[in-house]
Amino acid sequence: MEIILVHGAGGRPTTWSAVAPLLTAQGHDVVTVTNPMTSLEDDVANTLAAVEDTTGPVLLVGHSYGGAVITNVGRHPRARGLVYIAAFAPDEGESVTEIVERYEPAEISKYMRRGAGGDWKSEPDAAFWAEIGWDLSPEQRAVVQAEGRAAEDLIFKQATGIPAWRTLPSWYLLAEQDRTLRPEIQADMAERMGATLERVPGSHYTTLVHPERVATMITTAAATVTS
Repeated sequence: MEIILVHGAGGRPTTWSAVAPLLTAQGHDVVTVTNPMTSLEDDVANTLAAVEDTTGPVLLVGHSYGGAVITNVGRHPRARGLVYIAAFAPDEGESVTEIVERYEPAEISKYMRRGAGGDWKSEPDAAFWAEIGWDLSPEQRAVVQAEGRAAEDLIFKQATGIPAWRTLPSWYLLAEQDRTLRPEIQADMAERMGATLERVPGSHYTTLVHPERVATMITTAAATVTS
């Protein structure tokens, strides 16, 4: 079983830096994808290319916006399951923007800045860390800030095709104090999918704050789809 890890809109390699070693230590083959974040279609194509570079069945794991990517990539014939870590899980014809606009704005909206070309990037100052990522260490914050990349508006606006969660088993790890993707949105998407749901305390940086819980859910999903 190959495990494909897909980051969110920040596009940070460190998203999975604490999780991937736990998975490889258990003997799993792990692929960490870095997407261009130019559009949902481009990111799906880039992740599909990573799947094509593997040879066996795959388990797809997405954090945040990465959930929208795996929802589409999961239509690949070798995909066996989907794991969402505080992630979006759109339905057919639905975009990330359409999901969040049905709810009250999350606190992260105060810190998002739009570039001249229409791209988006967060502005992490002291207030940002106190409200959005309070549970990261100063060292983690420095790395996250240094690695942050802008994301084109099309990753949020393009609609999803037939969602793979309609036919594949899915798991969802919900961040209970998430101020980037509201917990009630996470709960509603997990229920709609019929996903196996677990909850952890903390912010949207779940993969860095609770790597053991994330790795445990992934290995449980891998064992389930393998058997």
